[in-house]
Amino acid sequence: MNEAYDYDLIALGAGSGGLSIIERAASYGQRCAVVERGRIGGTCVNVGCVPKKIMWFGANLAHMINDAKSYGYDLSNNGFDWSSLVARREKYIDGINSWYHGYLKDLGIDELEGEASFVDAHTIAVAGKHYSARHIAIATGTRPRLPAIPGIELAITSDGFFELKQQPMRVAIAGSGYIAVELAGVLNALGSEVSLYLRKHHVLGEFDSLLGSTLFEEIAKSGIKVRTEAEITAIECNAEGLLTLQDNHGVMLEGLDQVIYAIGRDPELGGLGLDKAGVEVNARGYIETDVYQNTSQAHIFALGDVTGRAPLTPVAIAAGRRLADRLYDGQDDRHLNYELIPSVVFSHPPIGTVGMTEQAARAEYGDRVRIYQTRFTAMYNAISDHDVPTAMKLVCLDEEEKVIGCHLIGPGVDEMLQGFAVAIRMGACKKDFDDTVAIHPTSSEELVTMR
Repeated sequence: MNEAYDYDLIALGAGSGGLSIIERAASYGQRCAVVERGRIGGTCVNVGCVPKKIMWFGANLAHMINDAKSYGYDLSNNGFDWSSLVARREKYIDGINSWYHGYLKDLGIDELEGEASFVDAHTIAVAGKHYSARHIAIATGTRPRLPAIPGIELAITSDGFFELKQQPMRVAIAGSGYIAVELAGVLNALGSEVSLYLRKHHVLGEFDSLLGSTLFEEIAKSGIKVRTEAEITAIECNAEGLLTLQDNHGVMLEGLDQVIYAIGRDPELGGLGLDKAGVEVNARGYIETDVYQNTSQAHIFALGDVTGRAPLTPVAIAAGRRLADRLYDGQDDRHLNYELIPSVVFSHPPIGTVGMTEQAARAEYGDRVRIYQTRFTAMYNAISDHDVPTAMKLVCLDEEEKVIGCHLIGPGVDEMLQGFAVAIRMGACKKDFDDTVAIHPTSSEELVTMR
């Protein structure tokens, strides 16, 4: 450790990125501290991936109870206890929080509680005290975005969704991205009446068209009321505490328990004082970084969602660990390759995707692109009354048909994608898929038998 500084490394934010870099740095003998103003674990653990997946599991059980009759079971759904699931969910999260605190202590990493702000390029202030470091990693994440409309204080965001103690039975959700469709699917499956407000005519606009169009059809079929080209313009609350909203077409929707916004997230940089550290942001307000996570200040780095690139928990973890390898273990070229990053949407049905969309591939390569796709009903659903489609697409390039994109929607695809993502990253071609013996009967075998 350089005795001129209090620490070798300070991470600002105890989410996925911050925790990953300090854990790896500490394993290399570095003196580390992490600053956090909220619950340890960041968005993913507390108001993101972890609680969302638990709610999704609960919602899937509702489908399974309904499917049981088709499999010969005499079951009935006698109601759902929101508070019971939430209590178990929060107990699970509290266990993760507690584990993290103990883990950091065992590693000798100091936790600094409070809001961080730069004093100069090597010094931060937290709760009235100054701390210096040779290196600083900014991993403060993002916050949900809200529009400036009358009554917006009556709405909640995805963060607020995880604070609900009771199930909202009539809900309006604004947004077309993965968070919006995930929340809509969970609430609908658990019995809430859901209206989904879309600015355009589609969901998941940045995903492959096969995924967006198939999910859009399923959302409408599920009973969710889809309102296209509609934006909420005002929200009011009556004496009974129920909400009324109005949209840009002048249409009113009354008697709502909640209005939930999931229209995007903005970088959480307020109060950091980046100008005092010489750290620049780009036109979108995110911290500008290169592939090595370097910012405009040589010894300050940025990780995760605050960079505006691939806002996924495993991306922040991978980038943080690689950065620590480079800084403290002599792996001079160690960095994260931001291509071919797999991701999953926990919609109903779920989505898995990796690589280029067909739209992007055709824009870049034109007629060099060859598409293979299929659509079918999985065996589980084929004998139930719950008719859910599965659709798959492979995007291939040139004569060797190198697989540059894989896009899946349907039951189980969230679990099947990981292995195929490994193959695609290793440069697999369509022939490699074809030469792999199928596992029968499964949905995943369609990826190696597609013609």
